[in-house]
Amino acid sequence: MQNTRVVVGMSGGVDSAVAAYLLKMSGYDVIGVTLRTWTAGDEKESRCCEIDDALQIAGKLDIPYHVVSCVPEFRERVVEPFIQEYIHGRTPNPCIECNRYLKWDRMLHFASTVNAGYVATGHYANIVRLENGRYTVRQAAHAQKDQTYMLYKLSQEQLALTLMPLGNLTKDEVRNIAKAAALPVADKPDSQEICFVTDGSYADFIAEHSQEPVPKAGYFVNEEGEILGKHRGIIHYTVGQRKGLGIAFGYPAFVKEIRAEENEIVIGDEQSLFKNTVLCRDVNFMSIPGLEPGQELRCRARIRYHHKAQPAYIETAGDGCIRLVFDEPVRAATPGQSAVFYDEDDCVIGGGIIL
Repeated sequence: MQNTRVVVGMSGGVDSAVAAYLLKMSGYDVIGVTLRTWTAGDEKESRCCEIDDALQIAGKLDIPYHVVSCVPEFRERVVEPFIQEYIHGRTPNPCIECNRYLKWDRMLHFASTVNAGYVATGHYANIVRLENGRYTVRQAAHAQKDQTYMLYKLSQEQLALTLMPLGNLTKDEVRNIAKAAALPVADKPDSQEICFVTDGSYADFIAEHSQEPVPKAGYFVNEEGEILGKHRGIIHYTVGQRKGLGIAFGYPAFVKEIRAEENEIVIGDEQSLFKNTVLCRDVNFMSIPGLEPGQELRCRARIRYHHKAQPAYIETAGDGCIRLVFDEPVRAATPGQSAVFYDEDDCVIGGGIIL
């Protein structure tokens, strides 16, 4: 008999609440779990683990509910790499790393302890099994909420044991379901910021929590290396940034490059941000096992979460890297962010971290 017990990751938000509700209404034996990932110095929880709201939802749904603490692992696998990336002049996406190396691992481990056959989340995506036997994620039916970009690092083993009930729903439909079910978070606003930065800016967070000195003030330079002025420290900037540079250049100026070793920020005009070719490291493939040397694979690719996928192809580039070549130049491909590749059916081929 198929195991219909499912562990639902509950953040305290409306999406995971409706995911749990829909699974219960479909006949699953639902168990709610919240991963306690972060507690700030002021005792504020991460916005991914608002336990009071999750407990209230579980009570309303009449499902068992557990809190699993993984604060040390979260610090090691998510927070420390986040800090290190910024210190080295890159702009990371901690949610992607958290999904692969923390959330799914801990949820699946918990599922094994309660004899559950699946885990589930409130992500807007669809899990599909292809004819080649591999699992991947397909874009949500309503592109404005699609979250496949954040999921491209999940392993085949993780995908095979995961349910995502919201893949064909709009946000308005999810809220209406929550209201009809009298769930207490039906009108709760979405969280838009980094979940563990509960107060202040991410740069303030890095300065407070880094275990090594953060980069000091340095120089803005132009593409020829001429000094243009002083910057506050490279952790305050990202490629493509225009506002908040703290200096007037007399023309529209953008961060073109961050040179961490020299403690320099290269300033250019907007046109200097565009390029056709992007290299990616730490590549994870979903729909295919990998690329053969010399193989070119057509795709559409996104270089940031809100980027509209653009026509391109991928090929091997040595040292485990992938070269992503766009048909038309793309703006501000930012080191540390991810590029995600899609096929013609809106399924994730794979993705990697931009060099």
